[in-house]
Amino acid sequence: MIRVGLIGFGLAGQAFHAPLIGVVPGMELACILDRGGALAGHKYPDVRVARTLDELLEDEQIRLCVIATPNPSHFEIAKRCLLAGRDVVVDKPFTTTAAEAAKLIEIAEERGRLLTAFQNRRWDGDFLTVRKLIAEGTLGRIVSYESNYDRFRPVPKLNSWRERNEPGSGVLFDLGSHVLDQVFALFGAPQAICADVFSEREGAVVDDAFFLRLEYPGMHAVLRSSMLASAPGPRFAVHGTGGSFVKYGVDAQEHALRQGNLPTAREWGENPESEWGTRYSPNGTMQKVKTEPGDYRCFYSNVRDAITEAAPLAVTAREALRTIRALELALRSSRERRTVLWEG
Repeated sequence: MIRVGLIGFGLAGQAFHAPLIGVVPGMELACILDRGGALAGHKYPDVRVARTLDELLEDEQIRLCVIATPNPSHFEIAKRCLLAGRDVVVDKPFTTTAAEAAKLIEIAEERGRLLTAFQNRRWDGDFLTVRKLIAEGTLGRIVSYESNYDRFRPVPKLNSWRERNEPGSGVLFDLGSHVLDQVFALFGAPQAICADVFSEREGAVVDDAFFLRLEYPGMHAVLRSSMLASAPGPRFAVHGTGGSFVKYGVDAQEHALRQGNLPTAREWGENPESEWGTRYSPNGTMQKVKTEPGDYRCFYSNVRDAITEAAPLAVTAREALRTIRALELALRSSRERRTVLWEG
């Protein structure tokens, strides 16, 4: 049994990490670091609640530390946990700079500890469907990949740390971490990035929209996000020499977890037929494609297996570093109004 200490009990800790850890066989949620609130103790009365990181780390039987705190704190907390001899999961974005990410990797390798980032959207059902179609060659040679992550939230939440002018804030680091990790999982690092990172909402003090174009040999990827999209674009639109695939709507797991549903039902992660994507063949025919079941539990079951050396780690720390480098390059491209070559 891998005993887990969860550091932070805001949205990420409550809706994602605690529920997933609690249902994965071989893992035990042993301690929650909740600095001042009573919610952790109320929701998990059988789990010890710590008020400081020192208090959590005093329990030497805690093997894995999961960091679900505001982005600017990721580096220092992860560093302390690694130096204390613990394996570490850091919520995305991994860190706020590539230099911080590289330092954590150095410490983890020196200490022989597992280190990874919570890139759960590799287990979105729609992304798994796209990945399957590409792997099977159904769409032929891919020439264009588009991913939109749109929402309609017209009023900034200025009391939220995600929308304050701090390192790692803004929608690029928030949602860009997901769409970049997904495109890298499919195609690897690009040759160049051209980005426009900006704000659209009145009163916004950090970016709330982005447009990224990633150049690959023989193809390109376009990644977009907006908080003012009352009519969202396709979640995925993939075009190739053998046809196209277009999918609207978002994976339902986040909404279910936010509603307090546990991922234990047999139909967890299923997408209704009305929301399946469509494959367009070169001869003009259309065919609905069943969405693969999504399952965020796979992230933690893989972490468990990697700790016990039963399987390789699915999301490596160096992949997380690659995503942070891409975020930095996107910001540079947007600031300098030019295409930048890939570095690293």
